[in-house]
Amino acid sequence: MSENEIQTKQEDEISLIDLFAVLLHWKWLITIITGIACVAVVIVCVISLKLPPEKSFMPNKYTPKAQMLINNKDSGGSSLSSALSSSGLGSLASLAGVKVSGAGVSYSALASYFVTSNTIQDAVIQKFNLIERYKIEKYPIASSRKELSKVLSAKFDDETGVFTVSFTDRDPVFAQAVVNYVVDLLEKRFTEIGVDQNKLAAANLEENIATAYNNMLDYQNKIQELERNASYGMGTNGSSIVMDTKMLQLEFNVQQQIYSGLKAQYESLKVTMASEQPIFQILEYAEIPDQKSGPSRGKLCIIVAFAAFFMSVFLAFLLNAIQNIKKDPQAMAKLKGNK
Repeated sequence: MSENEIQTKQEDEISLIDLFAVLLHWKWLITIITGIACVAVVIVCVISLKLPPEKSFMPNKYTPKAQMLINNKDSGGSSLSSALSSSGLGSLASLAGVKVSGAGVSYSALASYFVTSNTIQDAVIQKFNLIERYKIEKYPIASSRKELSKVLSAKFDDETGVFTVSFTDRDPVFAQAVVNYVVDLLEKRFTEIGVDQNKLAAANLEENIATAYNNMLDYQNKIQELERNASYGMGTNGSSIVMDTKMLQLEFNVQQQIYSGLKAQYESLKVTMASEQPIFQILEYAEIPDQKSGPSRGKLCIIVAFAAFFMSVFLAFLLNAIQNIKKDPQAMAKLKGNK
């Protein structure tokens, strides 16, 4: 080993000893600063727990979640494209990154777009009076949307196809109500744009079946009334009563055939819907959470303790450097501007 290497090693050893010497010299400063920081952060955390949630500067936050199953593997991709085009949402969905042409339809991206859309956000803001809740005075519409976007989130799991909507607030009951309301709005929006054609067809068939059934009852009541009048001799023209009865019976038979045909279509559609997975399906609504999602006061205490320790070490080296400069005449002369 050469003399230069030995000298360098000795200098390194001396520098390490000097570092430890500085830490030992300022050990009380490091201990006091770290201790004060730890005690202070613990006191702050305890006070934040004792104060009511609406007055606490660091209240417990709760995040209920609702889960939906979204089927992106829909063979009728063109149905979404035509539905969005007819409803005027095609260009907006394209800006949001939703593919609306061909077979590459992303219903999960469409759901994410709906959650962040002004329509749903404004409905939530108005329903739960978020402008007053968040005490927004300046730019109420834009500011309330911005605040809502911070606490309302949505994510999609590609592996399971589960779409999750969550909302964070200090009140778990309020947060649950917001999430469930957003889920209902999502289901309504998917129905409005006609994504699930089978579901729309089933709703139309149910309405037509009810109309045909009511018409049948109406004609049946009219026939019974004519027959009752004829039996009591209240009619003056017997042939007219017979003709009216035949016409009503004919209308009744027509409505009966319509009802039977609609009923058969409805039953066939139910079988089809049972064999196919719906595009949008609610798996579970949000529950009232009994465990907070934040803040993590334990992690906060650890972070503050480490930060205070490193800051105190830095301060110790800084003070030691200042002392060394004061003891060095040449360094002081340079600082004073003397040559």
